[in-house]
Amino acid sequence: MKKTKIILKEVKTPIGEMVFGSSEKGLCLLDFKYRKSFPRILKRIKEYFGEDITYGTSKIIELAENELNQYLQGELKIFTVPLDIKGNEFQLKVWEALLQIKYGKTVSYLDIAKKINRPKAVRAIANANGQNGIAVIIPCHRVIGSDGSLTGYGGGIAIKKKLIRLESRYGKNKITDFIKK
Repeated sequence: MKKTKIILKEVKTPIGEMVFGSSEKGLCLLDFKYRKSFPRILKRIKEYFGEDITYGTSKIIELAENELNQYLQGELKIFTVPLDIKGNEFQLKVWEALLQIKYGKTVSYLDIAKKINRPKAVRAIANANGQNGIAVIIPCHRVIGSDGSLTGYGGGIAIKKKLIRLESRYGKNKITDFIKK
């Protein structure tokens, strides 16, 4: 396997401390540092890209950080930062389906399962959703239970709720308007 240099940067954001990671091709990591499964996701990144990881910044990280800040301020709806997504075939299908969920919309795990022609794979969809290592940009926060409940999110249900509120009826508000609510 060809090693790829990965650059990591820890950033304090209004939704918690996050770790940005970039390869030469694009953003390969954006996750909550405090997330329980963060070590597992970082291990997967190392397995796919190699062990050459350093701390610093890159143009890709700077773009991602800028776009995330604009998004959290209610000023950006579509991310343009290039992504370098790695996972198994099933995960990649799920994450591609997540990328098609429009800003301000939510879908169920069952909706995603049907979209990728695996209607009985709802639990596997939820698992792949949970393994998404590019939070917010690959919008796993937009996936809810079939009954409308807010289920699972790596950043925590409170952050998921705030992101959905930011995108929905509050339009131009920024995430800090919801932090203490």
